[in-house]
Amino acid sequence: MTGAEALIRTLLAGAVDTCFTNPGTSEIHVVAALDRIGEMRCVPGLFEGVVTAAADGYARMAEKPACTLLHLGPGFANGIANLHNARRAHVPMVNIIGQHAIPHHRHDTPLDGDIESIARPYSRWLRTSRCASTAGRDAAEAVTASRAAGGQIATLIVPADVSWSEGASIAPLFPPPEAEMPGREMVERAAAMLRSGLRTAILLSGNALYGKGLEAAGHVAAATGAKLFAPYPFTRLQCGAGLPAVERVHYILEQAKQQLGEFRQLILVGAQAPVAYFAYPGKDSTLTPAECEILTLANADQNCAGVMEALTALLPGTRQLVEETPGRPALPDGDITLTGLASAIGALLPENAIVVDESMTSGRGIMAAARTAPPHDWLGNTGGSIGIAMPLAVGAAVASPDRRVLCLSADGSGMYTLQALWTMAREGLKITTVIFANRAYAVLKREFSYLGAGDPGQLASSLFDIGCPDLDWVQLARGLGVPAVRATSLGEFTQALRGGFESGGPTLIEVPL
Repeated sequence: MTGAEALIRTLLAGAVDTCFTNPGTSEIHVVAALDRIGEMRCVPGLFEGVVTAAADGYARMAEKPACTLLHLGPGFANGIANLHNARRAHVPMVNIIGQHAIPHHRHDTPLDGDIESIARPYSRWLRTSRCASTAGRDAAEAVTASRAAGGQIATLIVPADVSWSEGASIAPLFPPPEAEMPGREMVERAAAMLRSGLRTAILLSGNALYGKGLEAAGHVAAATGAKLFAPYPFTRLQCGAGLPAVERVHYILEQAKQQLGEFRQLILVGAQAPVAYFAYPGKDSTLTPAECEILTLANADQNCAGVMEALTALLPGTRQLVEETPGRPALPDGDITLTGLASAIGALLPENAIVVDESMTSGRGIMAAARTAPPHDWLGNTGGSIGIAMPLAVGAAVASPDRRVLCLSADGSGMYTLQALWTMAREGLKITTVIFANRAYAVLKREFSYLGAGDPGQLASSLFDIGCPDLDWVQLARGLGVPAVRATSLGEFTQALRGGFESGGPTLIEVPL
């Protein structure tokens, strides 16, 4: 058995059965092994940033790792921006990166480089295989590492001669250690805070925002009157009618300060203390009041769902859950407005849909408009590196083929990874993509004045303008194999959105703003 065959068969034994890939020459023997074995689903991307974000989206919904297959240091580097987001999302992922054959390094060929140095900041576990006989073991340890601490990125670098050499074998896999629980004294301290009568908020992250974790959080809120929040950059949130009400912390500093200003206690479950994304002259970056006591009940590596369940056992009998009540906005009509677009989405969002949100400045009212729609999942940008929405939607759709995916993207961020549309078309994924085309980096226009730099002049304005020439998303999507329309009224948008949700494959709607 070759090293490449042992690698693939060991991954499969560890339930890693999906590979998002953009391979090159150094990975040919891994590709050949995938071809011979034939049990792993391979999903190609035309750009490595699509590959890494798709693996992120897959992990968020499947709750297990996919692997990526990337070409040497430059290929890995092309995927780093969305690996930054994946690292912040605390998702399991196994990166397989090809490397030159070990004896070939002495020639210092053009693609040679120090892959470990590039990969280290984005990998919680990192190794270079040295011989075929250990390739299976290395793969097994990578899978185990990716599943540890609730999910993390493991990177395995595989030289070409390790892949093609014989003498390898499948390695046994060991279950990762269970995510640890905080000590009982911490849970008791949190319970005491919740019983104190002081206005208390709980900031949830990780698996406390869906499934049993969210259910337990809802019981805690009902029993104590605490309010549940999610950070602005969250990984996955279940929301909709019948589910516990969770409010997202605002992005804009003053809005977030006002939102959190009433609380005198804040309990963190898998989340960090909330702060502004950026520093601003003369402004305090902390979002909570100075007198607010903050307790870290669980960090991101701990069992967030488990600690919420433990907390319910220490609290008085729970009252009825504070749930979002069923109901939808009325279907809007007339000219395009941001409020109207949000209402249309809230009115038509299918039950059990997955919403992937990178709508930036145009979409900040959409989550609120959908809060009483049937239950659905919402995926956010965890690391702030833009260009995540469309490839994240690819991964979510691959993991959940029976669910509808709504992808919300701004036009500027969408241009970073529009190659994901080709993958949607190739795989026949049921993704409806909405492009909010304001033809500007609108968030930067706001930040310019917000930072005290005054109004942008001609040069600065031109750097924020992406409307000269105008991007034509209908043609771009069609050129990549995705049917597309342009909606210039709320009636047209509603019709196109309904059609997208009923289609058998991907569609795109461009909304000029």
